[in-house]
Amino acid sequence: MTDADKPLFTPRAIGFARTPHATTSSVPKGPGAKHEAVGTLEILPELEAGLTDIEGFSHLFVIWVFDRAEGFDLSATPPGDTVSHGVFATRSPRRPNPIALTVVELLGREGNRLEVRGVDMLDGTPILDIKPYMSSIPADTLRRGWLPAFEARIGQR
Repeated sequence: MTDADKPLFTPRAIGFARTPHATTSSVPKGPGAKHEAVGTLEILPELEAGLTDIEGFSHLFVIWVFDRAEGFDLSATPPGDTVSHGVFATRSPRRPNPIALTVVELLGREGNRLEVRGVDMLDGTPILDIKPYMSSIPADTLRRGWLPAFEARIGQR
């Protein structure tokens, strides 16, 4: 086993997503997809204390696992596009480490359950971590990579 093959740590689920998405075909995909579905992040009861004060945030980063993806590719063509991009410039589930990141709107909390809007993961997906969304990057300084060219090709904007 090479150093690159050795795990840095062994992730464990802190909870599971409860979403209306039973199959990948029900999840909106591709540039411009609207993620407006409401779901619940059920955090393990023994970790509930870690949610203290989370209600003060409007949005959360959710780090989760593409637990049903198999294998990986180093390039991907997003749905609706005809141009391939490096996997690290896409949201493809077929990645060397099948980790995903989603920003959700926090609608409420009841004990160890967070009601959120914007879920794009399948029902039962393991959640690895939650972090409050705190961005100080002004929108006018963000670069959007290949997305403007894609939007021009399909006539958006």
